[in-house]
Amino acid sequence: MKTKTRVAIQGIKASFHEEAAFKFFGRDIETVECNSFKQTCDVLDENKADYVVMAIENSIAGSLLPNYTLIREYNFAVVGEVYLPIQLHLLALPGVKFEDIKVATSHPIAIRQCVDFFEEFPQIQVVEGNDTAACAKKIKDGQLKDTVAIANALAAETYGLDIIERRIESNKKNFTRFLILRKDKAEVEKGINKASICFQVGHHVGALAQVLQIFAELNVNLTKIQSMPVLGRRNEYYFYVDIEWKSIENYDTAIRKVLKFTVNFNIMGEYIKNDKV
Repeated sequence: MKTKTRVAIQGIKASFHEEAAFKFFGRDIETVECNSFKQTCDVLDENKADYVVMAIENSIAGSLLPNYTLIREYNFAVVGEVYLPIQLHLLALPGVKFEDIKVATSHPIAIRQCVDFFEEFPQIQVVEGNDTAACAKKIKDGQLKDTVAIANALAAETYGLDIIERRIESNKKNFTRFLILRKDKAEVEKGINKASICFQVGHHVGALAQVLQIFAELNVNLTKIQSMPVLGRRNEYYFYVDIEWKSIENYDTAIRKVLKFTVNFNIMGEYIKNDKV
């Protein structure tokens, strides 16, 4: 019998991380629930999971900076990406009506993304929780008839709740990008057209510009650049860069040239661009 792919996520079943895992791998997986992003890395490092799905940036909240450090320190390979639209609904026990609601609960970030909605209903007390899906599960387990969770449709499906108000998020174009991580680098797939790299440059005028110019001259597009201080080193930074290309030869040439102007250069992963929301 074929064993299911084990995918570690931060959070519990029906969280946005599991929704992202389903979008990338399909539903026939074994979800490994973890309490923190570091725990997902430990689980993968100990071979208790085959992959990690890790959020890396949100179109409203920005980059999850500690996760860049985790990926580099554990030396995991980025083997894919997935973009997930963040759609937030009010979930309640079956039969509960909107006028019955006294409390709404969710993760603090989800709450902040729905402030416009709750300004119209000041009678509803908004309470922070640990996780969107965990708040939904708590309503199911406790049979809370005066409480709603702010969560996704997957949580409603998983925990048998009704959606009594749809799409309450303030920004309807909100999405999160997740990276797919493996412990070891896989064989390079055919058709790869994106990479995540990390490097440092010297502390002198034009050091970073030299690197960026090489990519520009070879028509390799930078889709993201993120700097992070090197711990304990003043004025030294890691640069995390996502790049895309149409010509694999141009990419290979760019990497060879960039190596001359960088230190601690690391190709964190090469994969197929997957930015459909």
